[in-house]
Amino acid sequence: MFQRILVPTDGSALSKKAVRAAIKLAAGTGASLVAFHAIPKFRTFTFDTQMLEGSAGGYRTASIAHARELLAGVAAEARKAGVACDTVHASSDEPYAAIIREAKRKHCDLILMASHGRKGLQSLLLGSETQKVLTHGTLPVLVYR
Repeated sequence: MFQRILVPTDGSALSKKAVRAAIKLAAGTGASLVAFHAIPKFRTFTFDTQMLEGSAGGYRTASIAHARELLAGVAAEARKAGVACDTVHASSDEPYAAIIREAKRKHCDLILMASHGRKGLQSLLLGSETQKVLTHGTLPVLVYR
């Protein structure tokens, strides 16, 4: 079936549920995981309080530390389930493109990711990284709700 599953995470509750599902699927099929986190690039004008409080260098340092902590948690959870797990993060303003790129780079044959749960106009206006991965990618995608 699937040999290597990429699971993107942003640390949200829905994302954590998808991570647990990916670990369970990997454990059941003998697949390995690649846990991935996209770090938004630093912007001068933003609503992200981490960017407002400091410099580009400080933001990058804090963001990488956050990504490593987040991904270490996924790897630890996978390890408890007996699942091999690589971790990777990348800086990108287009998380969907980074997800697709890393899945190809890491030779994944499935992307398992959360649906953000937005509906109607909010979904249309805000867009969906999951929808963009489905639209622009070529790998199978399992959307977890």
